[in-house]
Amino acid sequence: MNTENSTPQFSICILEEQTRLTLSDLCHACAVHDEQIIALVDAGVLEPQGLEPGHWSFGGASLNRARRALRLQRDLDIDLAGAALAVELLDEIELLRMRLRAAGGDY
Repeated sequence: MNTENSTPQFSICILEEQTRLTLSDLCHACAVHDEQIIALVDAGVLEPQGLEPGHWSFGGASLNRARRALRLQRDLDIDLAGAALAVELLDEIELLRMRLRAAGGDY
C-alpha cells in the first residue's frame, strides 16, 4: 500500500495589518525582484513606511495587494496603471460588501 500523499501541498500564511514586512520579505513572498515592488510603490498600489527602499516596511495587507496587482499584470497583461486602478476598485468593492453584510444586507 502506497502511503505517500500525491496531493499538492500549499503553504498558507495569514497576516494581520499589524504584521510588518520588509522589502525583501515582500519580494520573497511574491517571488519577484525588488524593482517590481518598487514599481508598485511608485504607482501607489503599496504604501510603505520609511524613507527609502532599504528601510521600508509594509503592513500585512500589502502582501495581498501586491499579489493581486502582480497577478493582474501577469494573467491579464494589464499595465501597471491599469493594475493599480483595478486593485483600488476591487478593494472598494470588498469594503462595500463588508458594509452591506454588516447592515444585514446581501449582495
